[in-house]
Amino acid sequence: MNKEEILDELRSALSGRTFDALLPPIIFAVMNAFFDLTVAAITSIVIAVILGLVRLIKKQNWFYALGGFLAVSFAAGFAYFTGSAANYFFASLISSGFVFLLALGSLLLGRPLAAWLSHLSRGWPLSWFWRRDVKPAYREVTMVWTVLLFARFFIRLFFFQRGSAVELAWINTLSGWPLILPVLILSYVYGIWRLKNLQGPGVEEYQKGEKPPWKGQTRGF
Repeated sequence: MNKEEILDELRSALSGRTFDALLPPIIFAVMNAFFDLTVAAITSIVIAVILGLVRLIKKQNWFYALGGFLAVSFAAGFAYFTGSAANYFFASLISSGFVFLLALGSLLLGRPLAAWLSHLSRGWPLSWFWRRDVKPAYREVTMVWTVLLFARFFIRLFFFQRGSAVELAWINTLSGWPLILPVLILSYVYGIWRLKNLQGPGVEEYQKGEKPPWKGQTRGF
């Protein structure tokens, strides 16, 4: 496994969405600190619209731009109508808790979240993920994710209860992609190593019905 391979996987996972996700909350917190809640709400929505238009003009995926606009509009509107800037981050707090429960539930059901996400993003057959010589890799990665998601939710909850929009902006930013990126890299590196260690078939070998000994999964997790 080389650096270029890892970079390719990260580019595939992120698809240019990091900047769009990070900018509006930071703008909201800064504008609220220097002006007021109304200006902060309007500015963050305008920024989201501009980012969406940029994606459309560049003929990039509009689905995430629309999703980002709707999320920012809901968050800003909720903060404005409740009169609390901290409530801008309420949706992200709820989503953090939901993702944690989703990861935990997937482990309890024996269908790890990491496998589902890989299946949805890559289109590999689900039956391959559930093999005894494949699933442990995805289960172990999901276990690590679950612990981190648990910690992230309660850290965000702690700062949400403090009620500072500036603190929440920084915490949400730092516990977002800056945390997710190294976790994705380590998950990928560990996952490939673990699949090789399990000595199961690579997904292409499985789809072709090849018999052991298998070469195993060499790229993609």
